[in-house]
Amino acid sequence: MNNKEIAIFEAKHIRRHFDDKSEVWFFAIVDIIQALTESPNPQVYWRVLKKRLKAEGNESVTNCNALKMVATDGKMRLTDVGNVEDIFRLIQSIPSPKAEPFKQWLAKIGYERIQEIQDPSLSMDRARENWQKMGRSEKWIQQRMTGQETRNKLTDYWKESGVTQKDEFAMLTSIIHQEWTGLTVKKHKELKGLKSQNLRDHMSEAELIFTALAELSTRQIAETDKAKGVAENAKASKKGGAVAKNARKELEAKTGKSVITGDNFLPPKKESKKIKK
Repeated sequence: MNNKEIAIFEAKHIRRHFDDKSEVWFFAIVDIIQALTESPNPQVYWRVLKKRLKAEGNESVTNCNALKMVATDGKMRLTDVGNVEDIFRLIQSIPSPKAEPFKQWLAKIGYERIQEIQDPSLSMDRARENWQKMGRSEKWIQQRMTGQETRNKLTDYWKESGVTQKDEFAMLTSIIHQEWTGLTVKKHKELKGLKSQNLRDHMSEAELIFTALAELSTRQIAETDKAKGVAENAKASKKGGAVAKNARKELEAKTGKSVITGDNFLPPKKESKKIKK
């Protein structure tokens, strides 16, 4: 999942999807419930709420569709989503002191997307600003943005060559990643202690560089081979990943240090104070 598919409200991740045809944002309802209620089981909360709203004839529930989104286990799973208008209606049925701030946040990010369509550079400006707030160095930010541009060129090629489904994009990305790192995306995230966070936002400078090399190589090999469809692009992905793998192994042999690291940018965990009896 890239950073455009995640929005953050008060440190809570809200999965989202932008439909290019209708130019509408769709948001994962269970993520919104989690952000507003702090419920330990937002799925159950949503099932109960949905049943009650359906019984009341609430139109916002009828309008909610299911989209495949990346779940916490890294797999694409169907989840109920709603557009901004639907979410506004649903929030009215969720008692929470955060309801009004969430409405303002929702309206703001919806407006930002319209701005970004008219001027795509704004998207990268906002990403840079967010990374700066997170304390990333300018060197890291530049590498992250360069890698994202390389990634975008690869996904553009995939789209032009007949790759259309999100799970197909995810599969090809996984092939590249596993080939150059020797780890699945899930295992790499586990190594870094990540759950729903974006793996690339927690990569070291070296990991970002080798990821970009793998994706650049994949695109150039695919273009040379005139790869079409998922099967042919999968072969190009494995070849591209192998280019970065060989370069990684050569560097590791020269330095004696692993490129793949468990380091992340997560805030340190606060130690719980023991209550004295």
